[in-house]
Amino acid sequence: MIVIVMGCGRVGEQLSRLLSAEGHQVTVIDPNASALDKLGPEFKGRKIRGVGFDRDILLQAGIATADAFAAASASDNANIVAARIARNIFSVPRVVARLYDPRRAEIYERLGLRTISSTTWGAERIMEILVHSEFDPLLSLGSGEVNLVAIEIPGHWSGRQVKQLMVPGEINVVSVTRKGKAFIPVLGSELHSGDLVHIVVSADSMDRFNQMFGFGEGD
Repeated sequence: MIVIVMGCGRVGEQLSRLLSAEGHQVTVIDPNASALDKLGPEFKGRKIRGVGFDRDILLQAGIATADAFAAASASDNANIVAARIARNIFSVPRVVARLYDPRRAEIYERLGLRTISSTTWGAERIMEILVHSEFDPLLSLGSGEVNLVAIEIPGHWSGRQVKQLMVPGEINVVSVTRKGKAFIPVLGSELHSGDLVHIVVSADSMDRFNQMFGFGEGD
């Protein structure tokens, strides 16, 4: 994909590196030359010094043919302005704006802009670790609404079927690893003690998931 990243702070820098490492064509925009320099000589993408919502700068960055645009600067206002220009004027298919103030997220989502609030995500992630420490999520999807967790099947669950672990729309088994070999189970697959099971669980169902295995009940 052709991706433009506005802002080369900690988030923008890491995002740009990740995208470039996966083979995407990345252009990074930042008004601070020293911020762009942090990407180093090994960075294969383009670096443009300028304001990320300036039309000429965006055209120079190739926004007319961009597949995606990420507004990741330290300014909520700048991110929203740039995201709206990318979405509404240049019709970039995928646009995401980083927000510090989560109270603004709902407003901008009504305008058709997808936003990521590091404040909200961080708070939810900390809560998950504190409250649901039995299953530290391997991966949080979206803004933390869905988690990928792994659990080793305890002895008292041995012999039960995968369908007994699933709740439609809330809990779904992705894979089972047994003796070092993984497979995708069916509803009737039997679980063995010691199986490593990867499961996707909605954040709202974590309590229910804990209770399935007897956690969260005064242990």
